[in-house]
Amino acid sequence: SFSLARLGAQVTAVDFSEKAIQKARELKHQLKLDVQFIQSDINQLDQVLDQKFDLIFTSYGVLGWHPDLLRWAEIIHHFLMPGGRLILVEFHPVVWMFDDHFNKIAYEYMNGEAIIEHIEGTYADKNAALKDQSITWNHGLSTVIQALLKHQLNLQDFKEYNYSPYNCFEKTVQIAPDKYQIVGLENKIPMVYSLIAQKKG
Repeated sequence: SFSLARLGAQVTAVDFSEKAIQKARELKHQLKLDVQFIQSDINQLDQVLDQKFDLIFTSYGVLGWHPDLLRWAEIIHHFLMPGGRLILVEFHPVVWMFDDHFNKIAYEYMNGEAIIEHIEGTYADKNAALKDQSITWNHGLSTVIQALLKHQLNLQDFKEYNYSPYNCFEKTVQIAPDKYQIVGLENKIPMVYSLIAQKKG
């Protein structure tokens, strides 16, 4: 959000976490950047925000928290102006098929039952003294793309990448600056994808 604001965009950012929004607002004042932060469940955002946007950007680790991508796509369509674009960059569903240590295929590629895990630490700090339950869903690429198409969001660009820009998985090896692959699976699996979809004018 701050990076986009520095580039001159008028930014509205949304997050479910009240603590995350509080921290973002603190940073906003420290950095003297004009960003509007809204704490909301994204599925209920149309009840608290009355704006339209020419660009919606969503990135890494967002879609797995959504059980219903049709509703997610409906929200995207609602908030885009005619001709507006969605830019999505996300971890590839193939990555989420593996167990945490990438030793075996543990989960479905296609949208199935909720994945319930008991976790320790966080993705940002694996040694954090936290224990919690995580509930996520894995969405195959066709599920994502069809949800967008059904809400009149036409695919303009689609790419897959065989590396992660973040060192947030187990058993990684750095192959280049800001490029990480899984040991033993180098160049064998996609790890990230990106797409651009445009709302009909």
